[in-house]
Amino acid sequence: MTKRTAGPTHSRVVSATEAARNLGEVLARVREERAVYVVERHGKPVAQIAPVEDRIFTGRDFVELIRSGRVPSAGPEYTRAVEDGIALFNRVEVPKSPWEP
Repeated sequence: MTKRTAGPTHSRVVSATEAARNLGEVLARVREERAVYVVERHGKPVAQIAPVEDRIFTGRDFVELIRSGRVPSAGPEYTRAVEDGIALFNRVEVPKSPWEP
């Protein structure tokens, strides 16, 4: 799968208390500056707050996925629901007769 990402501009270490008190600001910097924060509790790293990578799923990725055989097959309930939906949209609509009440 192709990944499109710009590297983080910088990394910072913050205490859990500081991260909690300033979560809005921390998240804004992660989003806007792609900053990475390492959150520490009692001087030890316990978590990392980092930007989510944008992922692009191309047609080539789709073809590779299908060829790999990793796609589960549809079960009978799903298949029946799809067939019912197709039948519903393909039914012939007969207009109501203007002579019948």
